[in-house]
Amino acid sequence: VTQKDATARKPIIADIAQIHNLISDDMVSVNKLIEESLSSEVPLINQLGQYIINTGGKRLRPALVLLSSKIFKYQGNQDINLAAIIELIHTATLLHDDVVDASLLRRGHKTANQRW
Repeated sequence: VTQKDATARKPIIADIAQIHNLISDDMVSVNKLIEESLSSEVPLINQLGQYIINTGGKRLRPALVLLSSKIFKYQGNQDINLAAIIELIHTATLLHDDVVDASLLRRGHKTANQRW
């Protein structure tokens, strides 16, 4: 990388913000679908689902699904479903890992198995 190339580059943060803006509405839809998917008539399942979803996470996997759909000019809404499914599977694997390892913390919060 030459000095000229280095000074000609835009700040990475600006690029990330632009990328986020491309999918922000879709990410709202993904988060809504995830919350709906975790809804249950069993109060404990509702509490557990809300706890797991609200204790953080970057949602990188669904963002990559949505960005891929934009790159390939996908028309439809199945990308929202796929993004939510990918995040739910990822979250389930983290929960499983916490149980198997008897972990006490995940993302700075008590794990679900520690709390319940």
